[in-house]
This record gives sequence, structure tokens and C-alpha cells, in this order.
Amino acid sequence: MTVVLGCIADDFTGATDLAGLLARSGVRVRLHMGLPSEEAGGDVAPFEVIALKTRTLPVGEAVEQARAAADWLRAAGAQRFFWKYCSTFDSTPQGNIGPVAQALMADLGASQTIYCPAFPENGRRVFMGNLFVGRQPLAESPMRDHPLTPMRDSDLTRLLAPQVAGPVGLVEHPVVEAGPQAIRAALVALAEAGRAHVVIDAIRDGDLTAIATACRDMALISGGSALAMALPGLYLANGTLAADAPRLVPPQLDKGAVVLSGSCSAMTNRQVAHYLQGGAPGLRLDPLELAQNGPRAALDWLGAQDLSRAPILYATADPQSVRAAQEHLGVARAGEIVEEALAACAVAARDRGAQRIVVAGGETSGAVTRALGVSRMDVGAEIAPGVPWCFGRSAGQDVALTLKSGNFGAESFFSDALERLQP
Repeated sequence: MTVVLGCIADDFTGATDLAGLLARSGVRVRLHMGLPSEEAGGDVAPFEVIALKTRTLPVGEAVEQARAAADWLRAAGAQRFFWKYCSTFDSTPQGNIGPVAQALMADLGASQTIYCPAFPENGRRVFMGNLFVGRQPLAESPMRDHPLTPMRDSDLTRLLAPQVAGPVGLVEHPVVEAGPQAIRAALVALAEAGRAHVVIDAIRDGDLTAIATACRDMALISGGSALAMALPGLYLANGTLAADAPRLVPPQLDKGAVVLSGSCSAMTNRQVAHYLQGGAPGLRLDPLELAQNGPRAALDWLGAQDLSRAPILYATADPQSVRAAQEHLGVARAGEIVEEALAACAVAARDRGAQRIVVAGGETSGAVTRALGVSRMDVGAEIAPGVPWCFGRSAGQDVALTLKSGNFGAESFFSDALERLQP
């Protein structure tokens, strides 16, 4: 089996999001949690996705890890690459979206790439270079107060400019609406004008299909996960992907489950409240208390729960509470304390027989998968757009994980997830 598309994502939930959309094609998708340790070129899937945790790393470290991931994918046979970041373009003024794309372009010999984080199905749209979250410009959305990557500008060309060398181009929506040929012509004109980095508007799924069609043969495409959704069909149509490509057979699982939420997004706050209102047992974790006493109380509480009722442990809180904890502990340490506690709870739940584990939050997802020792998973059906169940092995047993980005999913997401994977 040949790797048709090699994908690199800057966080674990984003990688899962991308893998889930690729898996809509029915073709096997393999997700690696971190840089693969096994040799490339063995048992590979048509779509290989490597989940890194580089969104908020120093630029040099993020670039180094992304280049190592690309090297592994090339050794596995990939000739086309996708650099995936959040549909809200989570970044700092220094990076890491632009610097990683620029480094990958250099390694792959790509003279131009595109940037399109649009995900219309989840309310993310790009118009005249500005990113909207629902009806709100990015800088007026809840992302304005993100604890790690507060987004205070909605103009992607302006956000990207300090991160890359040379001017940033824009393909506006009227061109996109005119179709793939018009998009290709615009990209050629921008390349001739010295614009190697190009933001592209997209406000509906049809726009993403047109962009994917125009750019499918680029050595490197960059964007949100929705941009990749059309690629399997395009590759099937032109014979790049075989019609008999392998498909997933999920394992049988027991009824034990646990929900772990470290995200403090507006949507996750509503999802936690909805789940608790439905009668689920729950325990809120306080970063200040964890810093003083550790996770022992949380582990004791979990040990007394009936896992068939899928209890929830959550550090989800409103922005004011998050800022208070960060001011006392520091931004990085406040997050680490929560991640470490929820990761310990994931291991304890697994050891008691929980084979279905729901996780909310990118940083939390990374901590949980590392603690469980899950390094690669096969990707199954979606629960919500961009959020699938994934299947792997932990401590010698089958486990199912869903890793949810903070703002994704309906208010009923946690119960929806568990119902989707009833034993």
C-alpha cells in the first residue's frame, strides 16, 4: 500500500479532526500520536496523519518536529503533504503556522502554498481574507480570550505576514466562485508577483472542493481539516487512490467509559453543563487545589464511580476563573497541572476497565494519549463534524478514544459520543 497523502497536524484534536474527515471516504486512515517510532514503509494506510503538539512551542522546536514528521512520511512513500492547523488559525505573532509551512516548502521543493482554515460546516468562513467564527469576526469571537493563543486580529493576511518571508497574497471569493481553473490562474499570477504564501477565501463547502481541485497536485497544501475533505474523492477519480483501498474493521468494546474535559472554550462549558444536567456523575478539578494537593482526591472519587454511567472529570471553567488560576500559577503551569491530573485519571479509568474514553481539549488530549501509551490509532466514524472515534491499544487492551477540539460538537456531544459507540 502506498501513502497517498501524508498529513502533519499541530495538535492532537486537530489531527483527529483531519483524520475523521478523511475517513468519511471509507478508506483506511491511520493516526499517529506524536512522531512515529516504528520504521517507515511497513504497514501503512493510504492516509497517514501525524499528530504533533507544536501549536504553542517555540518556533524552532515546532519547525524541527514538523520537518521530522515530513521526513518520516516521505520515507513511507508520501509525495503529497497537508499541513493542518486549527480552523480558528490559532497562533502567536511569531508563529507557528507560517514558519512551519515555510520550512516544509523548502524541504519539499514547493514554490508556493495556500492557507485556508475555513470549515463552513462548523461555522468557520474566510471572506476577503478575514476569518469569521459564526457571524463574528475572529477577533470578536470567544477566541479573543483563548488562554494560550488569544486571537486579536481577524485578517489572515495580516496575521501571516510577520511569520513568513515575502509578501502574502490573497485569492478573493469571486475568483474562488469562478472555479478551479480561475483559482489556478490566480495562483500562477501571484507566484509571478513573488507571493509564495497565499490566503484563499472560502465560505461554503463547494468553495473548498474547488480549491482542493485546483491545488490537489501541490507538494504542500496547508489549511484547516475541511479543505482536505474533498481530496480522497479527487484522488479516487484520477486513479491516485485505488478503488479497492483497505477499510477499517473496529474492535468490540465493553461498556465502561469516562469523560475528561480540560478545555475551557465557550462550547465545552455548555457541553459539560448539558452532560451534568443529564444526570452524569461529575467532579470539577480546581487547578489551585491540584497544585497544592495533587490529583489524589480526584482519583479516589473516580475509584468510587460506576464506570457504566460514564462519569466526567472536568477543569472546564469560565474565562475569569481561568485567568485567576493563570495569574497565581503561571499560564503554562496552570495548564500542565490540569493535563497531568486528567491523564492520571485516564490511566486509572482504563485500569478499571473503561475502554471508551472521551477527551475535550487539545492539550488534554495530548497528555491523555501519552499517559495511555497510545501511539497510533485507526480512525472510525464521526460523532460530530471533524470528531471521530479512534481505536488503538493501551496496556494490552483495545481502547476507543475521541479527542475533541474545544469548540467542536453540539451541546449534547458527550452523550452523543457514548451513544454512538454503545457496546
